[in-house]
Formats: sequence, C-alpha cells, structure tokens
Amino acid sequence: MEPACRKDKQKQKETPTRGDRAKQKTAQQEVKQRQRAEIYALNKVMTELEQQQFEAFCKQMQTPAE
Repeated sequence: MEPACRKDKQKQKETPTRGDRAKQKTAQQEVKQRQRAEIYALNKVMTELEQQQFEAFCKQMQTPAE
C-alpha cells in the first residue's frame, strides 16, 4: 500500500494549486497586454514614418525637373 501513497503524494506535488494557476493566468494576461501595447506603439511610429516619407515623395514629385 505504500507505493500507492507515494504516487498520490507525487501527484499532489505536481498539480499546481488554484492560486498558482490564477497567478499564472494573470501573469500571462499582463504579458499579452504589454505586448499588445508595444505593437500599437510600434504601429503608430511606423505609420508616422510612412506618412513623412509619402509627404517627402509628393514634394519631390511637385518640384520641376531640372
């Protein structure tokens, strides 16, 4: 009967508690939220750069060719 008790104890140690699972879930949500914010910030910077390049191109096309 001892080997069965050992297996039960091992399973209990391996199984994360509800609190641990909740902390993991919260941590994962925070990581996703941070990544999303970084992506939005990068997208904004890239959009602004693209707009600047487009405006420079338009000015170049409007100037008379020499």
